[in-house]
Amino acid sequence: MAKKKYLPPVQKRLGQLLDTVFILALVYLSLLAPLLLHSGAETGADAAAAPPPTWESLGQNATMQAQWEKLGIDATQAAAMINHKFDYSIDPLALAGTALVIVVYFVFMLRVSEWQYRQVIAEKFDEDYGQQRPSRTGERP
Repeated sequence: MAKKKYLPPVQKRLGQLLDTVFILALVYLSLLAPLLLHSGAETGADAAAAPPPTWESLGQNATMQAQWEKLGIDATQAAAMINHKFDYSIDPLALAGTALVIVVYFVFMLRVSEWQYRQVIAEKFDEDYGQQRPSRTGERP
């Protein structure tokens, strides 16, 4: 029985465009998320007693000030981001979870790649190669 010739899937241009836009959106959001989620609001008496910040008091020169203004951020909004630094502490549980997800994905990709590789080898070189699984030493049974 002749084996069906392997034809790789072809993605349409619309699918490629949607994939590209989706990846770009993920990258943009991952870079923007720390700025949006960063809570730098002052509380109670500190906010009332402190004078409104100026660009000079924040240590920003004219070029930096222009860049902040291009983003639509004034000195008061920028003060929260400049004065309150990000917390880069590592949560061991989250780190372990991330490592587990990466390892599982890597193993999954190796399995799928092996399966697809065997299909291509069977198509190009031997009709029954894909039906028989080679031994661990690489020899054919």
